[in-house]
Amino acid sequence: MDSGTHFVVGLGLAGLATIDPAVSNDPNLFISVLVGTVLGSQAPDTDGLYRFKSNSAYIKNHRGLSHSLPALFIWTFLITGLIFLIFQPTPILHVLLWVFIAVCVHVFSDLFNTYGTQALRPISDKWISWNIIHIFDPIIFFSHVFALILWVFHIGEATLIFPMLYGFLIAYYIWRTALHYFLQKNLYKKDKKYQKDDTYMLIPTIHLSEWNIVKKNKNNVHILGELKRNGNIQWIDEVQCKTHPAIEISKKNSDIASFLYFSSQYACSDIIIHSWGYEVRWFDVRYRHRKQYPFVGVLLMKKDYTPIKSYVGWLNEDKLSKRLGLHEM
Repeated sequence: MDSGTHFVVGLGLAGLATIDPAVSNDPNLFISVLVGTVLGSQAPDTDGLYRFKSNSAYIKNHRGLSHSLPALFIWTFLITGLIFLIFQPTPILHVLLWVFIAVCVHVFSDLFNTYGTQALRPISDKWISWNIIHIFDPIIFFSHVFALILWVFHIGEATLIFPMLYGFLIAYYIWRTALHYFLQKNLYKKDKKYQKDDTYMLIPTIHLSEWNIVKKNKNNVHILGELKRNGNIQWIDEVQCKTHPAIEISKKNSDIASFLYFSSQYACSDIIIHSWGYEVRWFDVRYRHRKQYPFVGVLLMKKDYTPIKSYVGWLNEDKLSKRLGLHEM
């Protein structure tokens, strides 16, 4: 989820915490829980600070260790300890419980979008992304906003509003999961060009009834399409991953290695041969936007394969050319 949604979820969990009589009957404890759920809903994303080191470090580490199994407990104890120091004396076990819930909800909800997390570390460093919920889901965000408005303006009791909200959202997640499973399982039936060994990945969009599709065939060709509201598939692009010695050598570059660490299953390679050398591009086929693939890893190399400049991150074609100084070469 995006940071804004995580924030309103943190507030919503504080409202839900009022079902605990100790929290609802003690204003000081409620404030402690409110601070705890808001911080717990944001804490795993503090790894965004890696941006200040480099894009490469951010892409390799974001939603990694900070979203791992040990991190669930580390964040909980750090935040609870901080709250105890500021708001003592306070019934610390109640705060501990709700902070832990907030951290777990953050990590669990991130599993449902395309970016995913490494939530099973240290057991496995595999990126887990279920492709069920868009990173910004209007249902999740605005249902929280609506519930918070009802609460703030005393239109309803928190002990009624927030159990209903989260009951509704649990049902919503179950429905989206079942819908995604059903649609992806039956995509081949809708695809008039289906061939044996074709594999499909269904990706959510901000529009609840529309999905993006990545189809991969046995020739390592990625075919991009859209599943429309009427249930029809519209194919919109096709990319062939290229091979070249420069592409293989590029994998040793630290920026490209970080990109491939995250996008290994969905990375496709391309190469442009210039008079001065090679421009090797890796792009993630999951993120197509306005006829481009803006999530890229690019390495410029001389003809003897000596690295010149590299970049990894999110840029469109024009900004990428300026960033790498291609127009000056």
